[in-house]
Amino acid sequence: MTTTFTALVAHAQNDVRFDTLSVDDLPGDGDVLVEVSHSSLNYKDALAITGKGRIVRKFPLVLGIDLAGTVVETGERVVGVGQGLGESDGGGYTRFQRVKRDAVVTLPDALTAEQAMQLGTAGFTAMLAVIALEHAGVTPGREVVVTGAAGGVGSVAVMLLAKQGHNVVAVTGRPELEDYLKGLGATSILPREEVTKKGGPLQSERWGGGVDTVGGELLTNLYAQTAYEGAIACCGMAASHELATTVWPLILRNVSLLGISSIRTSLEKRQEAWGRLSRDVDFKKLAELSRTVTLQELPAIAEELLAGKVRGRTVVDVQ
Repeated sequence: MTTTFTALVAHAQNDVRFDTLSVDDLPGDGDVLVEVSHSSLNYKDALAITGKGRIVRKFPLVLGIDLAGTVVETGERVVGVGQGLGESDGGGYTRFQRVKRDAVVTLPDALTAEQAMQLGTAGFTAMLAVIALEHAGVTPGREVVVTGAAGGVGSVAVMLLAKQGHNVVAVTGRPELEDYLKGLGATSILPREEVTKKGGPLQSERWGGGVDTVGGELLTNLYAQTAYEGAIACCGMAASHELATTVWPLILRNVSLLGISSIRTSLEKRQEAWGRLSRDVDFKKLAELSRTVTLQELPAIAEELLAGKVRGRTVVDVQ
């Protein structure tokens, strides 16, 4: 076993740096020691790395809310997203990490560690949103909408919904990415400014369902435009955490507003979501929407992500 290794550690809100660690430096309250091969970069990670968001709950802490690798003691391949990783417990931006047993699940045989991190929290969250829409009765027919479509969650959501046969409308503020989004399966592109114009609390019916990663005025409008018995899965607040609306869509159209969180997902739901991802994802498209970087490149790429200059998914090869 490697005696020392590099990790990206937050020592304070605005003090994130590379440290040289050994296994003895890892948290003592973890049940299993994982040799991490890959992690990923999510919006929350970028906030933690740059200090622009209060993500980390204790210091010092190894960052990275995702990890995939092998349990040293048993050889079991595992994947972990959320569950406190990179926030209150040590995360994946390191060669080795000691984690709580219930923070990771067995990686399906059909997925490599790299593919698991091409998905990561973003892909996992997109799958939770798709499953929630299914449970709400959203089936192919009417248009479904995905906001923040060029981001990690949005890209995977477009791909998953299109594969199910939905007519996916991708909302983005980057029209130059039209070819990219249509390559994922979007049938049409809608400029973000067309959905953020202030409208009434009950607007013309359009959407059979949708996945929103943005929040704010955009979500307010989507909710008001959702058709009878439609549903919007809400999993992000990149624009705003506020939602100014009425109960009219709920009680006049039987619309469902579904909250999606990947932070403390139950073991059963995590197993279901990873099983579905291993079967439902187009791995060729997944590779095309992903890039792999080194641990040392993360600080610069985190700034780019927050500036809206990163599309798709960023995998981190920690080895």
